[in-house]
Order: sequence, then structure tokens, then C-alpha cells
Amino acid sequence: MLQRRDTFTVSSDPACFDLDAIHAYLSTSYWAKGIPIETVERSIRNSLCFGLFDGTEQIGFARVITDHATYAYLADVYVLEAYRGRGLAVWMMECVCAHPDLQGLRRFALATRDAHELYRRFGFTELADPTKHMEIFRPAIYEI
Repeated sequence: MLQRRDTFTVSSDPACFDLDAIHAYLSTSYWAKGIPIETVERSIRNSLCFGLFDGTEQIGFARVITDHATYAYLADVYVLEAYRGRGLAVWMMECVCAHPDLQGLRRFALATRDAHELYRRFGFTELADPTKHMEIFRPAIYEI
């Protein structure tokens, strides 16, 4: 999948992704602080990913863990600070939600600390019944 808007591109082609740039952002993020580059590479290899580019520079990313039939989980979404406020996160999410492999899913989930309003635009809501959801949560797993 390839979408263009002005000088910007959203691509789901893993050959386009800048692993070092993605790792640089994620390893300092609140949700993946200290993540090893090998773990980022493996997560990209085993997910449906979307890169946001200004020319050839990677300026954003989104990763979807999915079975391509019934379930998807959105993770690792970011747009570099210098590019925020231009609607690029909304556009990248439009591209994610329009991807053919993510149509007709029974459940599409995510977790966010502070981007609720962005995701509400795409139909995401708080859990209908949080008592049914369980998790194993290791927030500092990458920190030494």
C-alpha cells in the first residue's frame, strides 16, 4: 500500500522502513523505553506496519498486530514532534484503517495514554466491558 499527499507518503512496504529511525523513537517512548533494536526488528517483521515519510525521511510509524481476519491491535504509533499539528497522524490513521487486510475485523484494539481524541475519530472507544479483559503487563521489561 502506498499513499501520497504533497511531499508525504504512507507505505506499508517493509523495505521502505528505516529501522534505526523507528528504534530511535520507540526506545525513548513512554511505552517502549529501552526496547532493543532486535525486538523492534522482530516486531516489524511479524506485523502489518505503516511508515510515514517526508521524501525518504521516516517521520512516523504505526504497527498493527493482526490475524487479518478477526482481530487487530494497534501499537507503536508516532509522528515526530517537528511534524505534529499538520494532520499527518490523522492521515496515517486513515491509511491504516482503510487497509484491505483490516476490513471486517470483529475487534480492533489499542492502548493509549494521551491520544484518545485522535483514535475516537476512527471509532475507537473505551472498553465496553473492562471486566472481561485481562493482561500480563510488564511496563519496564526493556529497562535495565
